[in-house]
Amino acid sequence: MLLVWLRTLRLRAVPIGGVSRIPLRVALKDLDVMRHMNNGTYLTLQDLGRTDWMLRTGLFRRFQERGWGAVVVAQTITYRSSLHYRERFLLETRLIGADEKAVFMEQRFTVDGQIRARSFVRARFVKREGGTVTMAELREAVPEIETLDLRLPAWIEPWAAATALPPSKADAPSVWTGPGAE
Repeated sequence: MLLVWLRTLRLRAVPIGGVSRIPLRVALKDLDVMRHMNNGTYLTLQDLGRTDWMLRTGLFRRFQERGWGAVVVAQTITYRSSLHYRERFLLETRLIGADEKAVFMEQRFTVDGQIRARSFVRARFVKREGGTVTMAELREAVPEIETLDLRLPAWIEPWAAATALPPSKADAPSVWTGPGAE
């Protein structure tokens, strides 16, 4: 994470609707028993991509001033082909849209311009004192967001609804149903 922070000091800013790209390389610690990058490592690296995007768009500073932070609400990832030890790749991150509760980002792991894995992330901004940042508050803090086409792909809304859990203060019992449930 520290290297991402330091790297952003010497890189150009990224517009809010732009793509941030981080060059990375598969390390020995990233491998699983199949000797390719572990599926959990992709999710960990995505945090770096979102941090780079937030820093380079200037949102991180604006949000820090307001006591806001970002949290992942849901994400899905599809793996196309493996990344192997010492292989170089780019992690690309961009904002793809928003609804009244969350923003949505797309993240890609690419080699030579080809997608190896792609993820869609639903995130919310939360306040240090508690509560969620409303879209009205977000628009006030980031007026340039109004210049973007934030319409979501048609499949995102049903995906967000299907993967949603009850609010954190609501009851959410772990009850299994169907074959094999006890």
